[in-house]
Amino acid sequence: MIENLKEAIDALAAEAREAKLSASGRKRLDNQVRDLMKRLSGLLSELDPIRAPTTVFDSSDPNVIGRFIAIALVAQPRAAMAKIQKTYGAGVYAIYYTGDFTEYSPISGTETPIYVGKATPKSRHATTPRDQGDKLSSRLREHCRSIERAKSTLNVEDFEYRSLVVQSGQEESAENYLIHLFNPIWNKESDLVFGVGKHGDDANTRGNKRSPWDTLHPGRPWAAETEEDKKSPDQIREQLQKHFTENPAFNTPTDVLKCFLDELKQL
Repeated sequence: MIENLKEAIDALAAEAREAKLSASGRKRLDNQVRDLMKRLSGLLSELDPIRAPTTVFDSSDPNVIGRFIAIALVAQPRAAMAKIQKTYGAGVYAIYYTGDFTEYSPISGTETPIYVGKATPKSRHATTPRDQGDKLSSRLREHCRSIERAKSTLNVEDFEYRSLVVQSGQEESAENYLIHLFNPIWNKESDLVFGVGKHGDDANTRGNKRSPWDTLHPGRPWAAETEEDKKSPDQIREQLQKHFTENPAFNTPTDVLKCFLDELKQL
């Protein structure tokens, strides 16, 4: 059995190297391989006569810090995107959709954000919100302007956000965990409706294809000058439908908290 397993692993590795996988294909394969690794690890635990914890809690681990920052973010009240105030501070944020755009109905009004992001401080050595600059509110206002330009399909009144100012340097681990937890459809990591964070193309990059976000939500002037879409609208809709089937929305804050707590268990 062990020899067969070794041969199967070698064959999978060779096939993966030769295959021209898309970003979504690589992600699916990554998830499948990681699932197999967990199963093998579980087998090793069963064979060991002494039980071992599955994790070791390390408060200095950036991933652990990111997880607790994410919890703190979800604890913040939601505010209207249309009324973002200019404030000092850098950190993380989550944007939520509450409207009736058909393709987004599975997450509309839920606790699953449509996008999460980070705002890096003006100086990596900043110790106070004032030193960090107004990075967090400025980043949110950029997203707000993009949404306002896409008024044929989106209404800024249908968007809310949460934001959290964090210690300089900790925003990246928090963003990574939020993406892992929610897999938001506007984040590039989901490979779905990415492109909202794009700042525009100059004359030398107009040959780039239009992002899926701009395909579904036309209105940004520089995107209109791009002639070809990265994905067709039908392809985007089909991928969204599959995504929501595989990733049900979190309906309440309690659902989100339960997921946080489950991932902290030492089984």
